[in-house]
Amino acid sequence: MNTVTQKVMFSSKKQDWATPQDFFNKLNWQFGPFDLDPSASPHNAKCANFFTEPEDGLSKDWGGHTVLVNPPYGRSVGAWVRKAFEESRKEDTTVVMLLAARPDTKYWHNYVMRADEVYFVKGRLKFGDGKNSAPFPSAVVVFKNGNRQQIFGAMNR
Repeated sequence: MNTVTQKVMFSSKKQDWATPQDFFNKLNWQFGPFDLDPSASPHNAKCANFFTEPEDGLSKDWGGHTVLVNPPYGRSVGAWVRKAFEESRKEDTTVVMLLAARPDTKYWHNYVMRADEVYFVKGRLKFGDGKNSAPFPSAVVVFKNGNRQQIFGAMNR
């Protein structure tokens, strides 16, 4: 991969890549129906109920919803994963995240390893209007209310 291609593919200038519609449809069928998209913009929201960046989905209550989170791909990912885990502890709340598969990160070990379900996506997804597939593998992480691993996770802190 040449230097120009690397700069484009690994750039963090754009962080709000849209979830591919066909992939969303499969997730919605399996885990939905989703009724909240807390990290969206008007051009990429997948649910009628969504929060934009200025509305700050990290500061909002997700309780009682079935939430799909495709967080901004930048330094705030760990905060989104933590928020997803914490919100999923609320009654009648399920949070499904589409993440870059990064098992070498703190947030992965602190929260993703405590998820109810983790699925690694075969191949590379093509996000939004991108011309190329993502330069990273993806994972679907499912946090549900009443996670049986919560006690175990607390013991390992």
